[in-house]
Amino acid sequence: MFTGIIESVGYIEKMIPTGDDIRLTVQVNKLDMSDVALGDSIATNGVCLTVVDFSDQHYSVDVSPETIKRSGFADYSAGDKVNLEKAMMPTSRFGGHIVSGHVDGVGVVTSIKQVDRWLEIWVKAPDNLAKYISEKGSITVDGVSLTVNDVEGPSFMLTLIPHTLQETIIGTYQTGSKVNLEVDLIARYLERLMLGDKAASHSSNNNKKDIDMQFLAENGFLK
Repeated sequence: MFTGIIESVGYIEKMIPTGDDIRLTVQVNKLDMSDVALGDSIATNGVCLTVVDFSDQHYSVDVSPETIKRSGFADYSAGDKVNLEKAMMPTSRFGGHIVSGHVDGVGVVTSIKQVDRWLEIWVKAPDNLAKYISEKGSITVDGVSLTVNDVEGPSFMLTLIPHTLQETIIGTYQTGSKVNLEVDLIARYLERLMLGDKAASHSSNNNKKDIDMQFLAENGFLK
């Protein structure tokens, strides 16, 4: 589990294909590796990955075909910068929101506007994620916990303060940049919960079709 508060910006040192997987080695920069052990999780641009080798300056992970398909790793290359966060401890300060590190899809930056010392960035999410994104709700973008400040269809707007721009890779975004998105965990579970007993007879692909205005009315959510 993570909080979306980035601890360091590292960079990809090596990407080695191993069959359908990729062995990824990341240079960690200022990330403290003193308490990291084999099998620990480190969120790399918002993707929860398992450490299979490490030193005080790097770690290696295996990126599965499912992760490659769901995230932006297919477009990454050696030298790319990545946001890093170690898994939270039970005693950690919870500064962001609940982040699982399970990326839901890849969005595209469509607009960047400078406003005084701030940036307003619009991101277009995949259409199937639009229903989970709400104004003033939380969303994870490349591992960063952020607040949605406006929504138009599948697109949403973020307001970035100078500190976030300096301490994450968001300051390097350009129009057309692809970003890993994880929607709010509660929204995902709520969709499944609303199916009630019907969840047992529906596949995950059908769940998305069944929750419409008729379903809500039939189950007492609309009067």
